[in-house]
Amino acid sequence: MTQDCQAMMDRLGRQARTAAAAMRMANTRAKNLALEHAAMTIRREMEEILAANALDVERARANALDAALVDRLLLNGDRIEAMAEGLEQIAALPDPVGAVDALRYRPSGIQVGHMRVPLGVIGIIYESRPNVTADAAGLCLKSGNAAILRGGSEAIHSNRVIAACMRRALLKAGLPQDAVQLIDSTDRAMVGAMLKSDVYIDVIIPRGGRSLIERVAAESRVPVIKHLDGICHVYIDAAADRDKAVAIAVNAKTHRYGVCNAMETLLVHRDIAEAVLPPIAEAMSEKGVELRGCARTRAILDGRVPVLKASEQDWDTEYLAPILSIRVVDDLHAAMAHIARHGSGHTDAIVTEDRRAGQLFLREVDSSSVMWNASTRFADGFEYGLGAEIGISTDRLHVRGPVGLEGLTTQKWIVLGDGEVRQ
Repeated sequence: MTQDCQAMMDRLGRQARTAAAAMRMANTRAKNLALEHAAMTIRREMEEILAANALDVERARANALDAALVDRLLLNGDRIEAMAEGLEQIAALPDPVGAVDALRYRPSGIQVGHMRVPLGVIGIIYESRPNVTADAAGLCLKSGNAAILRGGSEAIHSNRVIAACMRRALLKAGLPQDAVQLIDSTDRAMVGAMLKSDVYIDVIIPRGGRSLIERVAAESRVPVIKHLDGICHVYIDAAADRDKAVAIAVNAKTHRYGVCNAMETLLVHRDIAEAVLPPIAEAMSEKGVELRGCARTRAILDGRVPVLKASEQDWDTEYLAPILSIRVVDDLHAAMAHIARHGSGHTDAIVTEDRRAGQLFLREVDSSSVMWNASTRFADGFEYGLGAEIGISTDRLHVRGPVGLEGLTTQKWIVLGDGEVRQ
């Protein structure tokens, strides 16, 4: 770590601390006004954002960046509109700050409860996706926090323009611009500086590839909210509706490939495999998905579509690409055992019309999102009604699953009395 990076981080941290103190006291109207201005500004500056993004994409392709990363990096009109929409949805959500719950009387006469308060200064380290700049800033803003954003060097031009839009909106709403700060340096040493800034940063949220998240988890002096892999499963039970099974499996894999909630392994009960595997495999093949299957899968699909032999490593791989591993299992318990052994705790789904099987799967599969008759692609803050998400956590503390507004706050105890003293 260079001294220049540490000096820059200290300066950003001091500014963030000052901004966080103001944001803690900001009223809901001012925060919502900033979010609405940010949405309008992003729409108004769409051409500038697209031009900046084109520079990033051009450089990424020249550097032979992985296709999945280029897809995450790429912005278009629809994705920019989704950013603006996400900010408006955050504005429409209830403000968690100051909310009081579980207030109850104690025998002494006092009332005891919880009040939601901001975490303080949140550091976000992310790769490729420039939409995270708007999503993260918006969520931190509404939850009364200050944000220090460190995007990947591959998205620096896009991130600069989007962060500038957010800062202008804060100023227009009468809130401190430094509530959103982008680290305007591509020096990798800045990541190390952030990880050691426990004096200024209260929590760090990494979003990116495995190597980034492993580094953050290993080196950070600051508490971390994270998920490592997205090895998501869809299990088609013997009692599944055929049409639902085909639609869910195809959507879970092919809706988008380079995302953490895409299905990577399909598990199929042996009693329904002959009925559902051929139409699923044909639909996958038409979309250019490479299939890797167990012996029973390959026997069923022999002569229909090409299926490579799945290796043990395939069951533990997050492809983020048009590749799917398939295993035929004996029953629900075998499917859950496979998920327990090979899953990453992100998102897993069952397709079944058997209520008992569905409820058992929901109860027994230990993932941050567990679904019944729905695509894993729904494991997303926007789809869960959070407005947007700052990330997904597969940890158990302090938040799990898509992290929205409430996940960016904590609780403090409050006590209401009327002159009571302890006896």
